[in-house]
Amino acid sequence: MTPLRVYAIDGIVPVVDPTAYVHPSAVLIGDVIVGPGCYVGPCASLRGDFGRLILEAGANLQDTCVMHGFPGTDTVVEENGHIGHGAVLHGCRIGKNALVGMNAVIMDNAIIGESSIVAASAFVKASQEVPPRSLVAGVPAKVIRPLSDQEMGWKADGTRTYQELTRRCLATMVETTPLTTIEANRKRIEMPDVVPLTQLKNPGRQE
Repeated sequence: MTPLRVYAIDGIVPVVDPTAYVHPSAVLIGDVIVGPGCYVGPCASLRGDFGRLILEAGANLQDTCVMHGFPGTDTVVEENGHIGHGAVLHGCRIGKNALVGMNAVIMDNAIIGESSIVAASAFVKASQEVPPRSLVAGVPAKVIRPLSDQEMGWKADGTRTYQELTRRCLATMVETTPLTTIEANRKRIEMPDVVPLTQLKNPGRQE
């Protein structure tokens, strides 16, 4: 597999736990700490050239996400945090088991409470504090309501899927060259236990 794009700066070298998976197209610079069982997706940028960036155990940071922060700050995704495609985290703290939706922006000194969900494309202002187990949405983001047990279950299932993806990537992902034609009876990725959230919300609907 292609070597990771990992860079030291000012003598500070990123740390990646051996049980984590970091895609080779992701970039890690300087004061970055990736904990056990974490997943870092393609083209993610973790720029620890000013402040410290921390992914705690079981967290995921998906495709094209950005983490950065001012000098002297920690930008943290706590244990089992779930950061959706294209989100930006700057000098903030994402609480244990919280989820940040696709393309959301979390600004400096903001705190997302444990087990909360930030909706896709939301903008969480600097120093805003989101209470635990809350749904927040909008620009600027506002607390919409508490989360249900069912929603917490959906979130936990999604995070477990990414933790399993970490193990799949470590075990089977290899760099290769593309085929030039579609093979007969081309196989699909088989994940029978993973059901799209749209179907869980609307069990009678056929996609």
